[in-house]
Formats: sequence, structure tokens, C-alpha cells
Amino acid sequence: MIISFKNLQLNLEHFSEFNPQKKSILFLHGFTGKAADWKDSANNIDNKFNKIALDLIGHGKSSSPAEIDYYKIESIIEQVEHIITHLGLKKIILCGYSMGGRAALRFALAKPELVSALIIESTSAGIKNQKEREERIQKDNELAAFVEKNTMENFVDTWLNKEIFGTIKRFSNAKIKQIKEEKIKNTRSGLANSLRAFGTGTLTYPVEKMKKMNLPVLLLSGQLDSKFTKLNVEMNKLIPKSKHIVIKSAGHNIHLEEPKKFISAVNKFLKPF
Repeated sequence: MIISFKNLQLNLEHFSEFNPQKKSILFLHGFTGKAADWKDSANNIDNKFNKIALDLIGHGKSSSPAEIDYYKIESIIEQVEHIITHLGLKKIILCGYSMGGRAALRFALAKPELVSALIIESTSAGIKNQKEREERIQKDNELAAFVEKNTMENFVDTWLNKEIFGTIKRFSNAKIKQIKEEKIKNTRSGLANSLRAFGTGTLTYPVEKMKKMNLPVLLLSGQLDSKFTKLNVEMNKLIPKSKHIVIKSAGHNIHLEEPKKFISAVNKFLKPF
């Protein structure tokens, strides 16, 4: 389903028959991913919810414009809000992974009246230290240049060889090939602009805003992903109604690596809604 907004085409995937009377979950994928990455997870979540996923700007079937402002968090917030309005919803439950988790968190902070609950998987809230932020921006700019100068095949190989994704080596060669083939379908311009405009370094650490959050938040991190587990421990201390669950035997991409444990944690969190 393609939705038009400000010269953009935003692709929305429905994983259940849409009923405006039901509560809705909107899934946001990670960098190099797409909405359809959530299909298996969504199919195992309670059918009392509408289950929808968005191809974030620069990814999947959504637009990959040259104008970098479209990729900034302020624009992404506008895009998500437009989706909610277009569907005629008053509130949604947001579920985001990694980059999608950053977008989900920032949306909930900016538009709390539109969010009834938040699920964020392997997510950073931003970078506290200014020097570290600048260093991360520099690294993301260098990676963006690498994307533009190389084939998508070379970039995806380089990206998945990062230490943080080492745990996907548990999969068969055929599965890893499939993962790579899906990521290669993205555009170089979309990925490069996402890195430049919405890399982690572009975000300050919203301590005071997180302290004031007044909605249920589920924080998920993988036991084998020590960096993001540490980040989520810190976030859990700040957000009043948050719960942090560490998923055993999982790395960064929990819903891919340990799908049953991911679904169990999410369904338990969603039970009261």
C-alpha cells in the first residue's frame, strides 16, 4: 500500500486485515531493512491488533529522494504521523528495531498523545558526549561515501561483517544469502542519506524527556549484544514505566535470531492492551 506525502511515496505493509476499530501496531525496521522483515514476527502476534509495517524513507519500496532533509528525524516524525492520520487512528503501539527503534522512541517523545505503548529492540537513544557524537557522525559520513562508491553487494557484505552482526553466522549459508539478497534491493542513495541524516550521531541523549515519559515501554536487548544491553540498562533507569528484558542466546537482531523468545516477550507485554 503506497501512501503519498510531501512528494514522497511511503510503502506500508499490512500483515492482517485492517479493522479501524482494533488497536494497531506499527513496526519500524532497522538500517538496510524493510517493512516485510517483520512479517514472521507480526504473524505470531495476537490477532486482536492490526499489524502494519512501514518502509522507512530511503528503504524498501518507499522513496529515496536526493534531498537529505527528508531523512532527518523531524521529517520521519511527520511521515509516521501522516501514516497514523491516513489510517484514521487515534493512537498506535510502536515497535522498532535498531534504527527503527530510534525513530519509534523519538516519535513517542515528540507525539506522546499518539502512542499508547512502545516496544524498542536493540535501540540507542542517542549519544551523550559531544565529541563521541562528532566521531560517530564522521564514521557514518565515511560509510555513506563507501556506499556511494561501491556496489550494493560490496556494501552489504561489509555491513554484515561488522562485529555487531557476528551472531547471524549461526544461520545456514542459504539463509545468509537470502538476507543479503533482500538488503541489496535497497538503493545506494537511500542508505547513504539515511546514514548522513539519521545516524546515531545526529541524536543527542534526551535524558529529561525520557524521565517524563508516561507510557509503557518494553526494552529488548540480546544477551550476546553487550553494547546495547548496557545502553538499555541505562534507559530502563530513566523511563518510569519501562521494563528491560535481556533475551538469552540473541545478538543484535533478536526477532531474527530468537523469534520465539521475541514473540513471547512481546505478546506478554501486549496482553493488557
